[in-house]
Amino acid sequence: MLKPLEDCLHAVNRVVLGKEPQVRLALTCLLARGHLLVEDLPGMGKTTLSQALARVLGLSYQRIQFTSDLLPGDILGTSIFNRDTSQFVFHPGPIFAELVLADEINRATPKSQSALLEAMEEGQVTIEGATRPLPQPFFVIATQNPVSQGGTFALPESQLDRFLMRLSLGYPARSAEKALLQGQARRELLPQLEPVLDHAALAVLQAEVPLIRASDALLDYILRLVEATRTQPSFAWGLSPRASLAMLAAARAWALLAGRDYVIPEDVQAVLPSVVGHRLRERADPAGHGAGSLVQWLLREVPVL
Repeated sequence: MLKPLEDCLHAVNRVVLGKEPQVRLALTCLLARGHLLVEDLPGMGKTTLSQALARVLGLSYQRIQFTSDLLPGDILGTSIFNRDTSQFVFHPGPIFAELVLADEINRATPKSQSALLEAMEEGQVTIEGATRPLPQPFFVIATQNPVSQGGTFALPESQLDRFLMRLSLGYPARSAEKALLQGQARRELLPQLEPVLDHAALAVLQAEVPLIRASDALLDYILRLVEATRTQPSFAWGLSPRASLAMLAAARAWALLAGRDYVIPEDVQAVLPSVVGHRLRERADPAGHGAGSLVQWLLREVPVL
């Protein structure tokens, strides 16, 4: 692995204990220029993970707390009339940051959720007829509580598809939780984190990801995975071309983290659950609770060669 990336992982893992696979996937998502959805119960460290990543990568950070009364203007910004100049002056909203935490995104109404769509897809927002570019890099980490909890609005498929990956942190292992109880509060450790990468170094690493070699045999494996979702009757619908592109981009970033300049099938398998889990539905389970079993079926039944 490249030394700066190894240092990033080490620094974040000192704050987010016992979640090395999830931290690696989160960094993979950023290197692939994607956006991350973290779904879990409150108190699992979702916010701490986003703040730690922002600090070690030297990114400007804004947190948006999504609530049922949040308006699109609260996210994007608005123009306010200046009496001194007799002109409207645009005041940018919190979306104009390099790393944006959309906290509890599914507690806001669909109208407010949709305010993120253009920003996540095109790196710009259109406000009052004017298109304004967002800073680069631009990375959204959204958190959501399980839909079964009260006061939540399920994200539509169009919104879910904007996220390259979906993760779940889960309960910590006993040893990690004991270390949490014995050590400092995680929020007290965050100010101690120093930037490991600057913007130029991060841009170079992100530019390297598309250059990671993927053989024809590897591309055929991805195509077999995608085609299986489109032909097997247990899938409510098949994966889109955007999903196959996301799979390849994430596998390339995972290979870069492993210190390789080529992709192997194990890279695809490592990122597959996070990339396609939120994009799949079981025909008999429209709520999506069986997506995990569909992913395991793909890993088990689709041949590598």
